[in-house]
Amino acid sequence: MTDESGAPDQSSRIWLYAGGYFFCYAPYAALTKLLSDGRLTASGARIDGFALLPLSTIASLIGMIVFISAKRWWRYASGARLLGMTVPAPTRWTFLSGLATAAIIATTTLAYTFEGVSIVFMMLLMRGGVLVIAPFVDAIGKRKVNLPSWVALMLSAAALVVAVRPGVDGRMTALAVVDVTAYLAGYFLRLRFMSRLAKSTDEAASIRYFVEEQMVATPAVVAILIGYALFGYGPVADSLRWGFSGAWTDWVWLPILLVGLLSQGTGVFGALVLLDRRTNVFCVAVNRASSILAGTLATATLGLVGLGAAITGRELLGGGLLVAALLALAYPSIAPLLKPSSRALSTRRAP
Repeated sequence: MTDESGAPDQSSRIWLYAGGYFFCYAPYAALTKLLSDGRLTASGARIDGFALLPLSTIASLIGMIVFISAKRWWRYASGARLLGMTVPAPTRWTFLSGLATAAIIATTTLAYTFEGVSIVFMMLLMRGGVLVIAPFVDAIGKRKVNLPSWVALMLSAAALVVAVRPGVDGRMTALAVVDVTAYLAGYFLRLRFMSRLAKSTDEAASIRYFVEEQMVATPAVVAILIGYALFGYGPVADSLRWGFSGAWTDWVWLPILLVGLLSQGTGVFGALVLLDRRTNVFCVAVNRASSILAGTLATATLGLVGLGAAITGRELLGGGLLVAALLALAYPSIAPLLKPSSRALSTRRAP
């Protein structure tokens, strides 16, 4: 579907963003897993998840600045006076949303670095959890949640049952549980702010929100990492220090920077999907299914080439349930496109 200028209209643009999300997420997940498993280091040593964050977030920060500048979107941001000049600045609410997004960025990268926990397993917990949250965010915001949304909610809950039933992974650590919890809390706050400030027919409002959130999120992650590396102590601080300095001594810095750029790509396309004016349950389902499919592809590919464990039937079942949830949510929007128009029918019936 296109508008009068020939460009994709706003209702179909979400699928282009979902495609971009998919094509960034699959290599991002695969590279992160390979790095954490030591597959890309000369010595074969595993790279701690915290050690990946410094260079990857710096790359994400650069990617964010380049993207917004190339799109010329800085002009949409709110302004603040600094040294006699007006500079882009977030509002109170987009600042808070940016902090929530910062938590999502950090926990997403860490999620794929826990030894013994597969990519798909973590995604079932994190992506499925966001699908469960979405209808309640819509209800709180008094957005009408229709029957397909509740069907999708039940399918998502079933996927989570498949993921956490006994015997799935006995090595789930306390740190992994904290990671998932922080991720879901960040998304709850982010979706609430989006619903209040940006999900409307006003495209300028959506772009403004996107720019202001992005200009807070990644810089906040970089600042926190620098602060902890300088003044922190213990294994986490040691890993961060190595990430800022030691990573440059090996060619491993190159794939780490690529992980950061791909992470920013998922952040850009993922945010644009979520900012679509339709309900959160619809947008979240499109976003989550794209990542589930990308992660499943990454896991299957690594397994096929002998660089990772083979994907299990249980993981495929959980991913399939989430894709079914997406189809349930998307059907009301897709169904009219599948039916021939009345005009086309009358043309066919004409002698």
